[in-house]
Amino acid sequence: MTPAIQIENLSFTYKGNTQKTLDQIHLNVSEGERYGIFGPNGAGKTTLINIMTGLLSYTGGSVKIFGKEVTANRKSVKSLFGFVPQDFSFYNELTPVENMEFFGAWSGLDKKKIGQKINELLEMMHLQDVRNKPVGKFSGGMKRRVNLAIAVIHEPRLLFLDEPTVGVDVQSRHAIIEYLKKLNEKGTTLVYTSHQLNEAEDLCNKIALIDQSKIIGSGPLVELLKRHHKYKLEDLFLELTGRAYRDGGV
Repeated sequence: MTPAIQIENLSFTYKGNTQKTLDQIHLNVSEGERYGIFGPNGAGKTTLINIMTGLLSYTGGSVKIFGKEVTANRKSVKSLFGFVPQDFSFYNELTPVENMEFFGAWSGLDKKKIGQKINELLEMMHLQDVRNKPVGKFSGGMKRRVNLAIAVIHEPRLLFLDEPTVGVDVQSRHAIIEYLKKLNEKGTTLVYTSHQLNEAEDLCNKIALIDQSKIIGSGPLVELLKRHHKYKLEDLFLELTGRAYRDGGV
């Protein structure tokens, strides 16, 4: 089976910098996995996601999505994944329905399919009562759910999630995580990054830890915990990355 993501010898340096942000990264994510990517601030995890989603161009190494090199197949690769960025990616003046109609059409869906997906997602995200209200007036949790609905309206095989529950209440966080699990059960591969390590421990079955531009640990979470004699992801994180403060970075 072709991996959902296959990265070989990837290196990346921002223009004007002398130090590499990513250095000889190797990563394989099998289809159907719930894969977490974690690291301190400035470790390079957001840069890695931006490269995988085509937001940043790379010159050193190879990045393939379902066997297709990202840089050479941007258009066809883009239809294979959805992306939930940390920053909201919708139009505040539009309603949830209008936002999903726009992004559904932009993804190439026909009107019938868009209508079907909108009704399904409004119910799944508990947004029926606010379907015709401007998103800009919503609470943080409701906005996160709209952000997620937009990302999955075209039923992607792979979903990238960058801090998908930041700033939301416990109820919204629970609803989002439970929806992601159901999505994964239907076959969608999840690639997730967050500072919510308790949440990550519940969601992810495999992880990679990045620090100082390199992957310093990867594999099934249960095996990594056992190998390092830890019971929680937070304890594993601190052992491998240290307890020093990290400020700034991407």
